[in-house]
Amino acid sequence: MRFSVVAAMAAFPFFLSSQAAFSETKSVSDGFGDMMAIPGGSFKMGDNFNDGLPRERPVHTVEVDAFYMGKLEVTNAQWRAFRDDPAYDDKKLWPSGRPMPKDQIPYWTQANNHGGGTPGSDDFPVLGVNWDGAVAYCNWISAKSGKKYRLPTEAEWEKAARGTDQRRYPWGNTFDKANANVVNTQAFDTGMKVGSFPKGASPYGVLDMAGNVMEWCSDWYSKDYYSSSPKKNPKGPATGAYRVIRGGSFFVEPLDVRTYARQAGWPELQAWRMLGFRVARDQ
Repeated sequence: MRFSVVAAMAAFPFFLSSQAAFSETKSVSDGFGDMMAIPGGSFKMGDNFNDGLPRERPVHTVEVDAFYMGKLEVTNAQWRAFRDDPAYDDKKLWPSGRPMPKDQIPYWTQANNHGGGTPGSDDFPVLGVNWDGAVAYCNWISAKSGKKYRLPTEAEWEKAARGTDQRRYPWGNTFDKANANVVNTQAFDTGMKVGSFPKGASPYGVLDMAGNVMEWCSDWYSKDYYSSSPKKNPKGPATGAYRVIRGGSFFVEPLDVRTYARQAGWPELQAWRMLGFRVARDQ
């Protein structure tokens, strides 16, 4: 079932901030994909356009430390390397202590969804990995690289997507269908190769932060969290039933891929083919 939204989009002038000089953006790689440098500092988080839902308000100032954000969403090839590694079954990697059975990863053998078990699927985003699996993958590459990889916090995700000029979309304030994989971009709505929309890059050169697949964040979700969020490095509520999901997907309308749009999902959920993730790394 598709998410139903009202896509009444008001046009706002687009202006390019000094952050958006992509050629000058610092990146690093530990062999697990390019990581883009996101500078520390303050930004205004939330729905400053008043076109969203109460859970996206109030707008509030947040300060985050510098970190690295994955330039791309985690791909089938990257997940396969983890899936085929003997360490996959190490209970210490999994938050629940229960490795996800390899044959229960949804869509893995579905060619129409470019599942990782089908030919030519390496560069497509892995689909249907639950929150535990995403955290386990981060723990695995942390062990391999000696660096601290993790899921981004919700605040980190939003800053990486919109920078400090409070833009509605990663590229600016007006939706452009040439910049994102949303509903009806293709004849069959599913993930596209990561990095297919270079003009949709965020101010820091991060790609696919609008559409393609939804992305897990580390935070527990609360619809009222913004009213009590700490200013410095917020990490979400202490407990909850759902985890934060950001970015929208190939199955939603433009309004749902705004940089400040918030959704939530049950952490053990594996049924959503529109759900993937990207990694963050401490500096």
